[in-house]
Amino acid sequence: MPEPQEMTAALVASMAERTGRTLDEWLDLVAASGIDPLDQVAVRRWLKDVHGVPQNTQWAIGFAAAERAGWTMPTPEQFADALFVGAKAALRPLHDAVVRVAATQGEDAEVQGRGTYTPIIRKTQFAAVAPGPRGTLRVGLRYRATPPTDERLAPAKGFAQATHWVHVPGDADPQQAADSLADLLAAAYEQNG
Repeated sequence: MPEPQEMTAALVASMAERTGRTLDEWLDLVAASGIDPLDQVAVRRWLKDVHGVPQNTQWAIGFAAAERAGWTMPTPEQFADALFVGAKAALRPLHDAVVRVAATQGEDAEVQGRGTYTPIIRKTQFAAVAPGPRGTLRVGLRYRATPPTDERLAPAKGFAQATHWVHVPGDADPQQAADSLADLLAAAYEQNG
């Protein structure tokens, strides 16, 4: 499976053929539009509504326009810093412990950042960690075959590509909770390689 950078490069390489404009031409058009290039949602909406640009291409153009305007991608830690503020701040040690255990499933496990959750990727995403409801930490797991038997596992409902999830109580000991998820994380890791 290609890396995200390879997919983006392929998308950019075929952009002129698919849209009639090169990436640089799209970036110039975004700049001339008056839309704030740092507002990637507004840029993508404009590209879709005004120009009919397909979704993946909207993302590539929006991302490149923001980078041209000086934006840099936050690190996974910076994304997590933004997620765990206020009442959710107490969940950060639990998050960090679960992410650490997930990342140690194999050398090819990679922690990334998103605005609403922390994904852990192998060839595909196998786990996602985020604040959950009522003071819990939500751990989403993607199983491509039969999931392990564990009474804590429940079918996931629209969360970060997860097929199943576990909600860890916010007052759980971070390392003990993370260690208790190791077998579930290992199974998800193995099924996404």
